[in-house]
Amino acid sequence: MDYFLVSFFLIQYVRSSLHTSTSLPGWDRTLLIGRYVSIALIATYYVSDTPDWFSWIWHVFMILIIYILYTKEDFSPIRSVTQSVIPFVAISIISDILEVAAPKFYEDYDDWFNIATSFAFVLCFVIWFYAQKQRKILLKEREDRLREEMASKAQKESLEYLVAERTMELTAQKEELQKAIEDLKSTQNQLIQSEKMASLGELTAGIAHEIQNPLNFVNNFSEVSVELCQELEEEVDKTAISDEDKDYIKGIIADLSQNQQKITHHGKRADSIVKGMLQHSRASSGEKEAVEINALADEYMRLAYHGLRAKDKEFNAALVTDFDPNIGKVMVMPQDLGRVFLNLFTNAFYAVAEKKRMLTEAGKLDDYKPEVKISTKMFAGKLYIRVTDNGTGMPDQVKAKIFQPFFTTKPTGQGTGLGLSMSYDIITNAHNGMLDVETIPGEKTEFKITIPIA
Repeated sequence: MDYFLVSFFLIQYVRSSLHTSTSLPGWDRTLLIGRYVSIALIATYYVSDTPDWFSWIWHVFMILIIYILYTKEDFSPIRSVTQSVIPFVAISIISDILEVAAPKFYEDYDDWFNIATSFAFVLCFVIWFYAQKQRKILLKEREDRLREEMASKAQKESLEYLVAERTMELTAQKEELQKAIEDLKSTQNQLIQSEKMASLGELTAGIAHEIQNPLNFVNNFSEVSVELCQELEEEVDKTAISDEDKDYIKGIIADLSQNQQKITHHGKRADSIVKGMLQHSRASSGEKEAVEINALADEYMRLAYHGLRAKDKEFNAALVTDFDPNIGKVMVMPQDLGRVFLNLFTNAFYAVAEKKRMLTEAGKLDDYKPEVKISTKMFAGKLYIRVTDNGTGMPDQVKAKIFQPFFTTKPTGQGTGLGLSMSYDIITNAHNGMLDVETIPGEKTEFKITIPIA
């Protein structure tokens, strides 16, 4: 009975302490077999008559269990418990050996052997109880440590989250500050540029005024010189010289008259340019005037084109006009409408130049030809103006913001973001009209102006 209790509880202790069913499933099956063998041995002992040597089966069985538990590395955590069984097994084996080999000696000291066996038996359970208690204490300490680690981990994760959140806030604030600084720099550059342009406008007006007087003299004297050539030709006919000399003199006079006519023509052209410069440099009077819309649009189209050509000598674009000849003069604010034309044409030429540059860099220029077109039409009391280009076009997100102040798609320093905003105000507020845009990204852009004509 003692062997059964020792073997049964030892096996149960090993299985519960090491959780062999999950951590050591192979050994768990072996321990279950050992438990069943222990039960079978105790059942055999009580059910049938067992010979004297039956106890040696228990000795072999216990020695085998101790050997496995003590020598296998998987059971190293419970070796101290295994050692507690050794005295009980050793005393039992020695007692059985002396009973067979020295029966007289065994009979004399039988009581002492029984006491020693009982003491070793009790010692096994005392050690197991103490080990079990220690194991529970260690398990509790382990659970407490795990809870502390979990709490520490949760606190660490919370702190990391707070740090990450604060870092994101600081990063966002940094980006906002950087953007604000960039906006301030851009605004400062725009103000400086606006001041320069204002000074340039004043300088242009002064230069134009200074050129106006000598230009008037050139135009006036060239016209007078043409009249003098005609009078000189008439006087030559009155003189008594040979026809051959008359023809020679008349040829010279004709050449001189033709030169004067060319001077007059180009002088008037220069005069119109100077007047245009003066008109553009002046602030709008806010009053409408009768203006030839087709001529105004054509003039500003070529002015914008040659302005871009002055910056980029290699730039070329087809200028296409489709004017309604029946429009005639229309009551508009010429300076303001001229600014609108200049902004739209400048943007159109920039778009086609940018598309040509991009296609050239990509090696896909092929047969692309930059083209800017303007068309006018008078219908049902409204003036319709369309400015179309086959440039880069605009995506929807840019189209939605194109008329907002300070919004520009051009690189820093190349655009103030005020041109289209100002143009929108001029058309919608000053002329009670409409300014809209239709675009296909990568293909074309069309600005549509509609002005009611009273």
